[in-house]
Amino acid sequence: MKKFLGILLAVAMLMTSVVAMADTFEGVGTGMGGELKVAITVEDGKITAIEVVSHNETAGISDPAFAQIPDAIIANQSLAVDAVAGATMTSNALLTAVEAAAAAAGLDVEALKAAEVEAAEVTYATELTADVVVVGAGGAGLAAATAATQSGASVIVIEKMGTVGGNSIICGGIYNSPDAELQEKVEMSDSVKSLVETALAEAPVSDEHAELQAAVKADFDAYVANGSVGLFDSANWYALQTWNGGDKVANLDLVKVLANNAFPGLEWLKSLGMQFSDVIGQGAGSLYQRTHGSLDSMGTGYIKVFMETVGAENVLTNTKGESLIMDETGRVVGVNATNPDGSALKINASKGVVIATGGFSANVEMREQYNTSGKWPVLGENIMTTNAAGITGDGIKMAAEVGANLVDMEQIQLLYLGNPFNGGMTRYTPRDLSGTDQIIFVNKEGKRFVQEDGRRDVICTALIAQTDGVMYILESGDGDAVDPDELLTGDGYPAREAEAEGYLLIADTLEEMAEKIGCDYATLQATVDSFNAAVKASEDEFGRKLYSTELTKGPWIACARVACVHHTMGGIQVNTNTEVLDAEGNVIPGLFAAGEVTGGLHGANRLGGNAIVDFVVFGKLAGENAAK
Repeated sequence: MKKFLGILLAVAMLMTSVVAMADTFEGVGTGMGGELKVAITVEDGKITAIEVVSHNETAGISDPAFAQIPDAIIANQSLAVDAVAGATMTSNALLTAVEAAAAAAGLDVEALKAAEVEAAEVTYATELTADVVVVGAGGAGLAAATAATQSGASVIVIEKMGTVGGNSIICGGIYNSPDAELQEKVEMSDSVKSLVETALAEAPVSDEHAELQAAVKADFDAYVANGSVGLFDSANWYALQTWNGGDKVANLDLVKVLANNAFPGLEWLKSLGMQFSDVIGQGAGSLYQRTHGSLDSMGTGYIKVFMETVGAENVLTNTKGESLIMDETGRVVGVNATNPDGSALKINASKGVVIATGGFSANVEMREQYNTSGKWPVLGENIMTTNAAGITGDGIKMAAEVGANLVDMEQIQLLYLGNPFNGGMTRYTPRDLSGTDQIIFVNKEGKRFVQEDGRRDVICTALIAQTDGVMYILESGDGDAVDPDELLTGDGYPAREAEAEGYLLIADTLEEMAEKIGCDYATLQATVDSFNAAVKASEDEFGRKLYSTELTKGPWIACARVACVHHTMGGIQVNTNTEVLDAEGNVIPGLFAAGEVTGGLHGANRLGGNAIVDFVVFGKLAGENAAK
């Protein structure tokens, strides 16, 4: 009997040992999207598997970190692996979560953190050749690469960051375009009609202005004569609003290309697999109800469909463009770049080079250098940016070095949708971005202070003047409200978690909301009452034109926002074929540019929702023309 019990004890000990040798432990870290949880499997004192149990990171941006960090930890049995450039917060969250899980497993965490990481043996090329070379893997660069690929050209895209997408992947994802099918469902109210009438009544400042006004009048007269229902719109009206909205500073020929190709660009995106909401709205600062919202989080859908055509094998990340190569005739024939290991890489372009590296909102030195318009007192380090860290003006400098002319460099835009913690366009509700008809802006005193459907620069100027430069975007349980327990923010984050982290305030009553904001309840109630009266009368003290919803009931949601540097309208001068021009207006052969790296399109104020149209329309043109 004792022998039998001994055997049972031995078996039990063996089973316990096996369980201990292969057990699972969880740990938590904090990424860009909040809590990130992992589960690690430990066998014989080693981490053999890492599973990401839950997270709220943005698809596309975080993917490289999820793909690389766990494998590197397991391969090296080390927590000293490098973060993935462009996905630093997700990388660090993974490392923190694995460290916590390792501690729970009883592993020697200090030893794991001290363990050396063996560099992977990679031999990088010193010279490559393609028909088209694209510098920058954001929206414009990948649109160009997609169009060039569809034209039959071989393409190499280089990107200095560790992830693709640039600024485009973290944008609001909204796209402006006239769309008769969707706009016929939208009311053409008297206040909206007055926008058209006012623009047509304005004294023209030039012959081309008068010609465009005449084209819009012909479109509008036809709309009236046909007894059309729904919202009036046309490519000409879109062009006129864009040009007027930029203070008539932009090159009107470029504006017309944007407006005339917006709907074909939308159809092109759909052919690639993009999906949009079937309800048209008015994006923040877009000035009209022609905004299409992507069904994917932020700008991820655009990057996803472009990459499906371009192919990841044709995109070299962690590869920085350094300078352009010109031959003896003055033609741009390639790019000098730096490989991930710091070695030199020469990329020859047999047909053309496209620069699409974005603007310079994340470059404080350049912001201060070109902040000469008088619009903004300072744009130093104290002003945050909504932009990705890599948006530092590299392509502008590269082009200038080979003689490209720069235009509108002083035109810098701020946006009122930055969160007060890091400036990111994160943790706002969907209506904050494209439900302008159903929200109001209030300051810390609970008072409205600006026209919510107005220009971005006007709103930001007014916002900066408010207490602490902070406002709350206030919405009610009316209209297109979603239960806060089910609501996701514009970047796909649960609203209740955003509330717990301080991004959103949620209250059942307006009195409770006033307490959370820290303002007088009577003042906030009077503000809401006054706005509701304006909705009924379609006449507003701040000049607002767009109304659809009175604010009458809870739950109430308030989202704190600040003004941040968002877009630089200046850059490389191009013609309507996206060819880069020198100071004399001559084409620099072989060199094209598209997206925010260019100047001349948006003038002194970019309309909300026009940046994506810009990178789609001009990125596509650049890719097609470079491939010829």
